Amino acid sequence: MGLVSAPPVQLLWESGDPDVVLRTRFGFDDAGSAARWVSATLADDYGVVVDRCERIVLSSHNALAWLTTPDGPMLARWSVAAGTFPRLAALAALTARLGAGGLPVSMPVPARDGRLQVEIDGASMGLQRKVTGELLDIEDAAQVRAAGVTLALLHEELSSYGPMAGVVAPRQSLREQVTGWLEVAPRHLPAGALDRLRSLVAAARPDLPPKQLVHGDYRSANILYAAGRVTAVLDFEEARLDHCIGELARSAVLLGTRFHDWGPVSPAVRQALRDGYESHRRLTTAEASWWEPLVLWHALLFVPDGDDPTGWGDAALRQLSPSTSATDTSIGKSS
Repeated sequence: MGLVSAPPVQLLWESGDPDVVLRTRFGFDDAGSAARWVSATLADDYGVVVDRCERIVLSSHNALAWLTTPDGPMLARWSVAAGTFPRLAALAALTARLGAGGLPVSMPVPARDGRLQVEIDGASMGLQRKVTGELLDIEDAAQVRAAGVTLALLHEELSSYGPMAGVVAPRQSLREQVTGWLEVAPRHLPAGALDRLRSLVAAARPDLPPKQLVHGDYRSANILYAAGRVTAVLDFEEARLDHCIGELARSAVLLGTRFHDWGPVSPAVRQALRDGYESHRRLTTAEASWWEPLVLWHALLFVPDGDDPTGWGDAALRQLSPSTSATDTSIGKSS
């Protein structure tokens, strides 16, 4: 096993010392010991030889290791949050089923005994092959539209899935969720936008299709694209029960977000995603009536109190103008 040196370790979201996090949260003395543990686990449980551990990335109680193996590049991902282990096993089975059905996902590699998640040393580990592709580029209209088509295909497939471990339906209706939030909305938000949201929610139709399993975090950071198509939808860890229009609207607002870039996208990007989606799955009349209020709501959720360097407040206010969609049609232009 060619682990000639300790791999670099970095934090995905957090600030701080990754070596300290690796030691205190994951129980490894250093990056070298973490890489050796990954290598030994894959050799014993998966029959996979690790030539080199390229890097390790830490995110909350999850860790990802990029690996070079004789069978090609792979990623090992493990969690030390014991309460999530049943959910992780269910999500691995879900991803495998989606992949078998032809959906572009990162298929889990089974262990020697067929398990898709291996629990060992207080961790739950899964293994995947590295998928070719780059993170979705929202400045490319073709990519955005393809992401919309893929989301529709995903929703169509997930509509047939029953209960899953760790996933429960919200007790409140969509209308109750938004109106409840409006009752306690932060005072720094523009009053005109809140009033507009109230009127839109009041006018939206109640006869939505039932809630179903959805991805939960469909945005650029979790979508790979190459050679004219979406090659993989990643990270189903936020999977939940929701209305399809709820996920479509939230994704339209957050599509451009990656790991450290949380700025809004233009109306043209939002529309291109919806157009792609509806080219495969048309929204019902009730779903369409929720598009505008949900897009506005999700934009307002990200307006900070104080400095707003990425322009979430302006993006929300521009949605109050009926001429916005007609005047701002440039993909990639911030709203």
